[in-house]
Amino acid sequence: MKLFDSELKVMDVLWRLGDRTAREIASILEEETGWNVNTTYTVLKKCIAKGAVRRSEPNFLCHALVTKGEIQAAETEELIGRLFDGSPDMLFASLLSSRRLSPEQIDRLRAIVDEMR
Repeated sequence: MKLFDSELKVMDVLWRLGDRTAREIASILEEETGWNVNTTYTVLKKCIAKGAVRRSEPNFLCHALVTKGEIQAAETEELIGRLFDGSPDMLFASLLSSRRLSPEQIDRLRAIVDEMR
């Protein structure tokens, strides 16, 4: 499932705060992003059409049907396939070479790699 930046903003509200009415989501996104109600409702409709959100009564209660982890995994796979020829190690090498990592971050990465063995 591919979610665009605007759809991710709606999903982020649901992931952070749990089920919310469409009106509550619109209010939160108005405060956080400056969106008007119509913009939020339009983006919510797109999320519903994609199967990322279920809307039910009462009050158009919205519920995330996909987890943040599922979307992160799908986006990572797409990134690896599109930019790194399907090679996760090339992505990892790119991340390591393009940023200065703290010793703590390096230790966490080592622990993740060790855990995967």
